[in-house]
Amino acid sequence: MSVVAIVRDVGGIHHNVLHVLADHLQVIWGALIAFGVVVLLTPAVGGMARMLGVVDDPGGRRLNRSPIPRLGGLALFLGVCVPSLAFLHVGRQNQGLLLGAAVAVTVGAIDDFRGLRWYEKLGGQIVAATIPVGFGVWVSRFTFPFIGIHTLPGWFGGTLTVVWIVAIMNMVNFLDGMDGLAAGVSAIAGVTFCVIALSLAKPDAAVLSAIVFGACLGFLRHNFYPARIFMGDSGALLLGYTLAAIAVQGLLKTAATVALFFPLLVLAVPIVDTTFVVARRLKHGERVFAADQAHLHHRFLRRGFSQTRATLTIWAWCLSLAVAALATRFLPVHAHGVWHLWPLLGATLIGLIALGVSVYVVYVLEIVKVANPYRRRREEELRKSA
Repeated sequence: MSVVAIVRDVGGIHHNVLHVLADHLQVIWGALIAFGVVVLLTPAVGGMARMLGVVDDPGGRRLNRSPIPRLGGLALFLGVCVPSLAFLHVGRQNQGLLLGAAVAVTVGAIDDFRGLRWYEKLGGQIVAATIPVGFGVWVSRFTFPFIGIHTLPGWFGGTLTVVWIVAIMNMVNFLDGMDGLAAGVSAIAGVTFCVIALSLAKPDAAVLSAIVFGACLGFLRHNFYPARIFMGDSGALLLGYTLAAIAVQGLLKTAATVALFFPLLVLAVPIVDTTFVVARRLKHGERVFAADQAHLHHRFLRRGFSQTRATLTIWAWCLSLAVAALATRFLPVHAHGVWHLWPLLGATLIGLIALGVSVYVVYVLEIVKVANPYRRRREEELRKSA
């Protein structure tokens, strides 16, 4: 394929994105309204939480040094719900999505108020995840690279969808242990899903993704270090539920050859964090749902990173993976059944950057033990001086 043809293919995808966006300006309006609602309502929600005594005291997995209100998820829910009701089509699937979101935030709010046993919270998450499945939001087929489209049995697709949604809800919840971290990662995921959904001509998924992006940006106004409010379980479960449902509704159920890898790449950071923590807890015989300071962001702090630097580093890691997902979608590496050099080189370069950031994180946090003579020498000097 000539360079002109490659540019034409890439330009065609870009044109399709802009064309869908021009026909659905509610994508932009939804993000703006979500941002405004959350910015304006979060202080009021924080004040209400203080009056009710719903605050996070220092200790546990939290890093705050003073009591911080933790009902920010209510402001996030209003920021998601108001523009969704205004701009999403009133169809059966969208009704199921919003109803499930209401259940998810309610379960999280109850946990924020009085605490729930792990199995009570898990039961509530399963109920929330089952609702959109009952309304028709479930994985009916997968498109695997080099294999093609495979239709799934109804019972299996529905069960797989519930497991996926519950898993992402818990992954975002586990990630919410540092000021601005979960909100920033969710914002990156939201804007990435929005662009991909536009390119796939999935306007409803694009609108909801943009709304999540705007709501998270608005919340960061109050949640970035030093945080004045936490999203709590109400916010983490809401964001995890919504992102997982968007992935099912707008990305997985498409004919795009690499559709399976879009959500896996974009949500790789919470997936890796949860996998690492759960594996460590199982290895040591600890309770899987117990709060501790074993997450990746805690390890950054133990390596001498400040909260701000640790948060920005994880954001950069997430952003590099999101860019890799976009490159997978927009660069015609294997267009028309033929491999093309320049797109392949571009995608490879972006992939290497994402891999490099990932290797840096693994090395700094010693997720995989490697020989480090400088660190070993420093540890020996510290032992001798002691």
